[in-house]
Amino acid sequence: MNSPACAYFVAGTDTEIGKTLIASCLLHALAAAGVAAAGMKPVAAGAEWRDGAWHNDDADALAAHAGVSLPPALATPYLLHQPTAPHIAAKLENHPIELPLIFECYQRIAALAGAVVVEGVGGFRVPLNDTMDTADLARQLGLPVVLVVGLRLGAINHALLTTEAIAARGLPLAGWVANTVDPDLLNSEATVAALASRIDAPLLGWVPRISAGSAPTAIERVAAAARYLNFSKLPGWPTNPPSI
Repeated sequence: MNSPACAYFVAGTDTEIGKTLIASCLLHALAAAGVAAAGMKPVAAGAEWRDGAWHNDDADALAAHAGVSLPPALATPYLLHQPTAPHIAAKLENHPIELPLIFECYQRIAALAGAVVVEGVGGFRVPLNDTMDTADLARQLGLPVVLVVGLRLGAINHALLTTEAIAARGLPLAGWVANTVDPDLLNSEATVAALASRIDAPLLGWVPRISAGSAPTAIERVAAAARYLNFSKLPGWPTNPPSI
């Protein structure tokens, strides 16, 4: 399957650990490098009706930071209403998740953009239907993986198991990000050091907990987080950004 030079799959060690934040940072950095990037959230679980349409916060965040505007049905072909496991929501809503449709949407997006950032749903092994999960989706897209490690108790085990699952599917782990979920985590520096010595991929940055007071809007929070990240080690990253 053809892909732009810059195309990444953002996976996480769990749910609610900052995948959307880091995916938005990727889009923010690509825009700063002069690349027209598109964001894709193929499966989103949890939506509310606003302004005459169904909205998911994660999908909306990617759209807000993307340089390429996409129809919501193309960027998120499976927008499920219930905030529960996607395969359960899909069954309850009679909207079965089929990977061929996601692949078709990805190919259409890739033809429109100079880069694509695809955000997974939940952790790396979240079921999508009775036979496939997000690991299968990532494998069939075949994109380099950017892993978001949520720094909280248990992070080391979750991160190492996820890196093993990524390798088992033959996917390249392009890099990983430490994202502070629990600001009171004991020995956080030692935790990051332990992961850095065991994960065979570059650490792209360590994002602290950014308070609403220091960055009150979503756009400002992404800009603040992006300052802690360096994506230049990712494969295909633009090496000659335009001068500002």
